[in-house]
Amino acid sequence: MLRDRTPDWLTGMPPEVAVLYRYWDEKRGQRRMPRRADLDPADLTPYLPSILLVDVVADERLYVYRLVGTREVTMRGNDPTGKPVMENTFLDRAQALRNYDQVVLSKAPLVDPTPTTSEDHEWLDMETIFLPLSEDDSEVDKILVYTVQKRLSRPIF
Repeated sequence: MLRDRTPDWLTGMPPEVAVLYRYWDEKRGQRRMPRRADLDPADLTPYLPSILLVDVVADERLYVYRLVGTREVTMRGNDPTGKPVMENTFLDRAQALRNYDQVVLSKAPLVDPTPTTSEDHEWLDMETIFLPLSEDDSEVDKILVYTVQKRLSRPIF
């Protein structure tokens, strides 16, 4: 029987964050991190519009968008698929880099609760969860990212 591996930081998180963490946790089984192949997009259908899949690459780009959900594309006003995160994030680049680096170094999930407004001021990014994936259970090679987003009734300026 598996012991409860629910982290303290999950308490008080939006339900979507908890669902995605528990799915990731279930798919990793006894491993530290699941493989990308362990995840079935059909299981994640309600979350796909706000999901990003980011490749960890061994060159100066560091992190590259492999997959970008439709809500994320709408918020950004463009589709950054295939492009480096550092050149295509609307967040503070230093904060984005810290988040990705922390996940790679710790090989553990991370939640960033920092609210961020989209470029058009119509969407609010709330909590973002970063979930590491690994083919060899040693090095992080992909990061699944999900952001809880809220459409604002009127733009914030």
